[in-house]
Amino acid sequence: MTAFVQSDGINTKPLVQARNVHKAYEHLEVLKGIDLDVMSGEVVVILGPSGSGKSTFLRCINHLEAIQKGFIEVDGEQIGYRVKNDRLEKLSANGIAKQRRKIGMVFQQFNLYPHMTVLQNIIEAPVGVHGHNRKEAIETAKGLLQRVGLLEKADNYPRQLSGGQQQRVAIARALAIKPKLMLFDEPTSALDPELVGEVLATMKDLARQGLTMIVVTHEIGFAREAADRVVFMDGGVIVEQGKPEEVIGNPQHPRTQAFLSRFL
Repeated sequence: MTAFVQSDGINTKPLVQARNVHKAYEHLEVLKGIDLDVMSGEVVVILGPSGSGKSTFLRCINHLEAIQKGFIEVDGEQIGYRVKNDRLEKLSANGIAKQRRKIGMVFQQFNLYPHMTVLQNIIEAPVGVHGHNRKEAIETAKGLLQRVGLLEKADNYPRQLSGGQQQRVAIARALAIKPKLMLFDEPTSALDPELVGEVLATMKDLARQGLTMIVVTHEIGFAREAADRVVFMDGGVIVEQGKPEEVIGNPQHPRTQAFLSRFL
C-alpha cells in the first residue's frame, strides 16, 4: 500500500483514528473498545454477524450515534467534540454538521426525496446546506451521474428508478459534498439479488479511483476484490483483521472461520 506512505518511507497519519470506542444503549453494550485506523485512500470492509456492532460503529464515525468512551478522529478532528481550555466540549449541531462535510454516507435504504428529481436530490445538500453555487453544483451533479452511469435519469423521480438505480443516485448524492471519507452501511442489503451487481460495480470503481471507504457488507466477493483490508467484528469487538487473502482466505480465529463457512 505505497499510496499510504510518504516518499521518505514514513507512514502518514491515518485519516480515521478510533481508540477504545464504547457505545451502549442503556444496559446493552454494543461496542466494547474498538481501535481502528484507516489511511487516506484505503478501502476497509467490515464483516460480521448481525448484532456485532458493525453498523453502530459506522454511525459513530459521523456522530449519528454518540459514544460513551474513547474517541474518533476524522482528518485530525475529534468527531462531535472540540478541545477548549484543555477540556473536551460537545459541539453544537452546526459544529457537527460542519464536521460531516468531510464524510459521505450511503445507507441500506436509499432515503431519496420522492418529490425531487434525481438532479435535485443530488444538489440539495451542496446548495441548500453548504451554500455552494447552484450552477456549479448542477455541473458537479451531472458529472457524478455520468460517473455512476445515470446521466440520462437526471430529470426522473426516484419512483421511476429501480432499487439499484436509486442506490447509485444515493452514492452520487453522498459524493456531491466532495467528502474525504465515504461510509457504506450494507448498501446492497435492501436490493433484489439481480440489482446488487450494478451497485457493487459502482463502488469498485470508486475504490479504484482512490476514494477512502469504510464498507459494512455481507458481500464477500466485494471484500475479496475491492478491499485493502478486511475487519471481522463480533460481539462488539474486532476479532481479526488483515488483507482479504488472509482474513477471508485463511481466517485464524474460530469465530471468523464459523462466520465465513456460511458464505464460502
